[in-house]
Amino acid sequence: MPTLHEDDGVFVLDLGEDENRFSPDWLEGVNASLDAVVARSAAGALVTTGRGKFYSNGLDLEWITEHADQLAAYRAEVQELLARVLTLPVPAVAAVQGHAFGAGAMLALAHDYRVMRADRGFFCFPEVDIDVPFTPGMAALIQDKLTPAAAVEAMTTGRRFGGVQARDRDLVDQVADEGDVVPTAAELVRPLAGKNRDTLGTIKSTMFASAVTALRTPEPAAHT
Repeated sequence: MPTLHEDDGVFVLDLGEDENRFSPDWLEGVNASLDAVVARSAAGALVTTGRGKFYSNGLDLEWITEHADQLAAYRAEVQELLARVLTLPVPAVAAVQGHAFGAGAMLALAHDYRVMRADRGFFCFPEVDIDVPFTPGMAALIQDKLTPAAAVEAMTTGRRFGGVQARDRDLVDQVADEGDVVPTAAELVRPLAGKNRDTLGTIKSTMFASAVTALRTPEPAAHT
């Protein structure tokens, strides 16, 4: 389960040590940690990371299969988390120490910055290969964050980008050696930890207004 600790003005949110899929319990844990960050009166910054092989493997497909009748509500909860991170009123960086797939890669993109391990792990949107089209909100998030060329390549090919390839296409901002991913991410945002939260949150909400609106727009009701 996600855990949170503070290191000299930077909050480090550990997403977990397994695949860190977006189960309802996992989503609740991440949101509770974000609540704790926002509740602190002092300005700060956020680093998210995982342990082991995965940063996050995205949607909990097993849970979806077992709870198909709750898919719309589940997807809305996932998209609300993406919108929340996208507009978080503190500087945020994803320290991608392992694989980031699907919604896990979208979560990383929702941060202001990304630092990825250089020699291992993939950044990938596999939707085209698993026959799961992007929702309008997810597509808007990716297209807001990437150049048009990078968005086309990432969204339509299902290609797995290693750290250096991801950096070269601006999917991530920096790469680092295995033991330096989290420290590099923390040093990237620590100088920004004093930004006024109200101002920063408003700026992000304005910058990404179209993506946030799309992420928070309810899905049409299914017709039978």
